[in-house]
Amino acid sequence: MSNFIVGLTGGIGSGKTAASSRFAKLGIGVVDADVIAREVVEPGTEALSKIAAHFGNNLLLSNGALDRAALRQTIFADTSAKTWLESLLHPLIANETIKQLGAVQSSYALYVSPLLVESKQQTMCQRLVVVDVPESVQLERTMKRDSNEQAQVERIIASQATRNERLAVATDVIDNTTGFTDLDRQISQLHQQFLVLARTDK
Repeated sequence: MSNFIVGLTGGIGSGKTAASSRFAKLGIGVVDADVIAREVVEPGTEALSKIAAHFGNNLLLSNGALDRAALRQTIFADTSAKTWLESLLHPLIANETIKQLGAVQSSYALYVSPLLVESKQQTMCQRLVVVDVPESVQLERTMKRDSNEQAQVERIIASQATRNERLAVATDVIDNTTGFTDLDRQISQLHQQFLVLARTDK
């Protein structure tokens, strides 16, 4: 188990996946809250049955999987629906996160979560890396990637911590506006820094 945990966060469309995949290529074990959130609602899980019972089967795709886009629209239109869903999923996600972090064998573990700051989960991390881009870039990238309307992306951005709130608690910042070559350089530097810190933290 890695005792040194590096948290990685950023707003929607900031490039968390691009950053975390580069850490993974350097041999670092990555635990991703978004991946876990998908795993706990896979077909056949108790959580998915409860979601279908609560919201109706119209939130299921023809193959029995969760229609994540439809669910997103539902919870962003109704605060009580969002609260209900979070009370169901957050404990499941937390338990699976702890289990997966405990299984990481690399020098340090990378824990990726879009809501690290909002959920106060940075307290479990020795470092907090923020992947940073301006809001205008978040908006442009997310609309292009997910084919979402601007108003919906703006609602998602508004529901997350602000850029300044994330930067205020960051120990390290990755500027993801300057291209992949610079992203590689920044991550390589941070990786070397974290290897040293993980060794001296024992």
